[in-house]
Amino acid sequence: MTMVLLTALGVGGATVVGALLGFAFKNISHKFSDIVLSFAAGVMLCAAVIGLIVPSYDYGVKYGTPVAILLTVGGVFVGAIALNLIDKLVPHLHKIAGADLESHKNNPKLSKVLLFVTAIAIHNLPEGIAAGVSFGAGSDAEALVIAGGIALQNIPEGMVIIGPMLSSGVSKRRTLLLASITGIIEIVGTLIGYFAVSVASAILPFALAFAGGTMLYVISDEMIPETHAHGEQRGATYALLVGFCLMLVSDILLG
Repeated sequence: MTMVLLTALGVGGATVVGALLGFAFKNISHKFSDIVLSFAAGVMLCAAVIGLIVPSYDYGVKYGTPVAILLTVGGVFVGAIALNLIDKLVPHLHKIAGADLESHKNNPKLSKVLLFVTAIAIHNLPEGIAAGVSFGAGSDAEALVIAGGIALQNIPEGMVIIGPMLSSGVSKRRTLLLASITGIIEIVGTLIGYFAVSVASAILPFALAFAGGTMLYVISDEMIPETHAHGEQRGATYALLVGFCLMLVSDILLG
C-alpha cells in the first residue's frame, strides 16, 4: 500500500512539477513541446499495450480464450467510449492543445477557470485509474513502469497549461493552485483504480483493458493530433518511436 501511495503522489505531483517548469519557461516553443509530448505519447502507448491490454488477456484466459478476448476487446472499447462520452457531455477545452481561454470569456454558464479545470480533470482521473489498476495486476515493477509513463506525460501537460491561464488573467497563485488540484485528481484516480481491483479481483481483466482503452483514446484523440499540428510531425513521429522503444526496453529489463 505504501508503494501505491508514493506512486500516486508521484503521478499527481508530476503535473505540479510541469506547472513549475511552465512558470520558469513561459515561452515554450511548439517544437519543444511537440517533441516532449510525442515522446510521452510513445511511452504511454507502450505502457497501455504491454502493461495493461496484454495482461488483461493473460488474466482473463483462465475464464477461457473466448471470454478473455471479449473482456479485453470490450474493455478497450468501453474505456475509449467512456472518454468520448465525457468529451461530448462535459463542456471543456482540450487541455493539451493549450486552448485559447479568451475565446470562451463570454460563456455565461461556466467561467474560464472552471472550463480549464474541467478540461484538465477529464483525462487526469482515468489516467490515475490506469496507474492504480496496474498495481492490482500484482507486479509492482510493471506498475511502476506504467505509472512512470503517465507521470512523464504529465510534466509537459503541466508546462503547457500555465501560459493560457496566465494570459487569461488568472493570478499566478490561483494558476498554481489549479495545477495542484489537477494533480490531486490524478492521485484520487490512482487510489480508486487500486482499491477497485483489490476489492473485486474478478474485474481485473476488464479493468486493465478499460484503463488501456482510456490511454489509447487520449493518445489518439489528444496527443498525436496536437503534436502534428505545428509542422513538426516528422520529429514528433521519431520522438514517439523513441518513447515507445524506451518503455519497451524498460519493461523487458524490469520483467
